[in-house]
Amino acid sequence: MPLRLIFMGTPEFSVPTLLELVAHGHEVAAVYTRAAKPGGRGMKLQPTPVEQEAQRLGIPVFTPKTLKTPEALEEFRAHDADAAVVVAYGMILPQAILDAPKYGCFNLHASLLPRWRGAAPINRAIMAGDAESGVMVMKMDSGLDTGDVAIAERVAITDKMTASDLHDALAPLGADLMVRAMAALEKGALQLKKQSDDGVTYATKIEKAETRIDWNMQAQAVLRHIHGLSPFPGAWSEIGEGDAARVKILRCELAKGAGTPGDVLDGQLTIACSEGAIRIIELQRAGKAPMKAAEFLRGTPLKPGARFS
Repeated sequence: MPLRLIFMGTPEFSVPTLLELVAHGHEVAAVYTRAAKPGGRGMKLQPTPVEQEAQRLGIPVFTPKTLKTPEALEEFRAHDADAAVVVAYGMILPQAILDAPKYGCFNLHASLLPRWRGAAPINRAIMAGDAESGVMVMKMDSGLDTGDVAIAERVAITDKMTASDLHDALAPLGADLMVRAMAALEKGALQLKKQSDDGVTYATKIEKAETRIDWNMQAQAVLRHIHGLSPFPGAWSEIGEGDAARVKILRCELAKGAGTPGDVLDGQLTIACSEGAIRIIELQRAGKAPMKAAEFLRGTPLKPGARFS
């Protein structure tokens, strides 16, 4: 029989999993997500992507500020769920909540655990120069992404891939993976394996201080830094002075060339690094929409000798 589930998620990454679970006949008794926040014109309350889909599907939505109170636990238990599925929910689940569903809580995590436990696994995998990433279904315990793993899928990371690209590749793959995991759980056939103690790394939250581009790195490291932060929060540098000086670089490629790090080497936005160079493909001025390099150069022609600081 289909499972009775609680779904817990917040951003766009979570939505494909919710939709696939419903499409495969599971009964989603409740959706837990973060509370709506002000945004857009007029700063009206904006429900999360998961809440929007849950409302469209007619599923009850819950947005508790905490899950640590007796009242929150009682409400959670009242859903009488077989399992909870957690995808980028954004709130720590206390042990009492983890123990409440019949079979426990299962998390979809966007890395190849135990590498990149924590908040920003997609960004960190690209920024570190990893050759691959993936998604894993894990039975949650009280640790930070330390639970036993059920199944996994891998995705190659190329130098062309931004965080947005990897996000878009992993979201539907993860949705399919979770559906397969719940099908196995339904049949009593889901097998769990303890994570290795070797290779543990932590994907800490991206700090504002690390978004500035360091042209003193070699070209591939600069490229991976840029792509790992694209489109948000965005890696940036400055060209010239004043309010229009700062630009986010969203997409680039490796290029031939050498010079002082940060120097513009030609009329195609090729920028020197400590070793090699990158060519900017897409960038964004502060307060403006993203634009291709050619469009930027029409308004801001840069010649060799100009410099990104």
